[in-house]
This record gives sequence, C-alpha cells and structure tokens, in this order.
Amino acid sequence: MHRRTAISVSAALLLAAPLLAACSGETRPGTAAVVGGERITTSALQAQVNDVRDAQNRSGQGSAELIASTPNLERQKLDSMLQSRIIDKMADTAGIEVSEKDIEEERKAYVAENGGTEQFEALLLQKGAMSPGQTDRFLRDRVLLTKLTAKYGNGKLEEPARTAVQALHIEVNPRYGAWDAKQIKLGAGETPWIVQRSQAEGAPVDPMAVPQR
Repeated sequence: MHRRTAISVSAALLLAAPLLAACSGETRPGTAAVVGGERITTSALQAQVNDVRDAQNRSGQGSAELIASTPNLERQKLDSMLQSRIIDKMADTAGIEVSEKDIEEERKAYVAENGGTEQFEALLLQKGAMSPGQTDRFLRDRVLLTKLTAKYGNGKLEEPARTAVQALHIEVNPRYGAWDAKQIKLGAGETPWIVQRSQAEGAPVDPMAVPQR
C-alpha cells in the first residue's frame, strides 16, 4: 500500500514564469499583507512567530541551534501564511473541500510514519519552523494539494495556481520583503518545489524534505 505525500512547507512555488509583480504600495499600519482584499495583521503574524519561538525554547538542548537556524522567521511565517491562502483559493475555485476527518486521517498517517506525535511535531519544528499549534494548517494544505493533484493531474497545477495568484492581488508590507515574481514567494525566503511521490507504508516520512528524483 502506498500513499501520496506532498513534500514541503510552502505551497505556491509551482510556476517557472513570472505571474505577479511585486507590489510596492503602502499598506495600512498594522498590516503585514493583503490577500484577496483581506488583511494579514502584524499581530496575527507575530502570534505565529511567538508560537514557534516558544516551541523552540521548549525543545531542550537544541533550542539555540533551532533559533539560530531561523533568523528570518517573520518572513518565513508570512510566506507560509500567503502560500496557504493561495492553496485555499485554488481549492475554492476547483470546488474542493477538506473535512476534519480528512485532516485527522492525514495526521494519523504522518504520526504513524514518523514514529509518533512527538517525533512528527519535532520534525515540523526543525524542518519547517512550525509549532505544534500550526500542525493543522500544514495537514490541511497537504490534503488540499493531494486533492488538487487528483483533479488536475500530477505536475499540472500551474494553471490553477496562476489563476489563484492573479485573483488574490497580493500586497506585502515592504518591512517583510517583496514578492519574487518568478517564484511566487517572499524574496529571500526558502520555498522548495512541491513534489508528489509515493511512500511505502511504514517508512519514515520527512514532510519537509525534497526527495531525489
């Protein structure tokens, strides 16, 4: 038995061509970004950053290394939030929904394949700078990407991603960087390609690693 696993923390590095010019306009005070006319506030972004820092500090002897490995955590978390909005838009356009049951099944599979909940959460923290409280969003993205791939075909998410990005009219507060028009991510961010692959049941899965092809 095999299950498809969407690999990577971000979601929209699906395109090779420029899709969206960086917006240099002024954003309202307290706004980190505007996506589809809705604000991502600086307080919401900071809450995610604080959650990660708290989890890193609780991680024990490796906490200093984890913190040192994420010097641009605000940008990284904002990029992750933006990528999730893009996935949501793609799913909405495709008429795809995700249920709590879907998320729980995905969680059970990841937990089983990575040796337990603690190990899975530690892996997400280390590889993707995600706190335990941010796991649900990660799993939701994975489920949606799998369903989108089932609908459009493996390697054929470019057009729905193009449509979603253009429709959202993303604006980013320059404090956090600027959109990379070629790769659809915040400049200087780490956004590996999304890869769909089959994984033998029972083999450990690194949800953040990009496998060799």
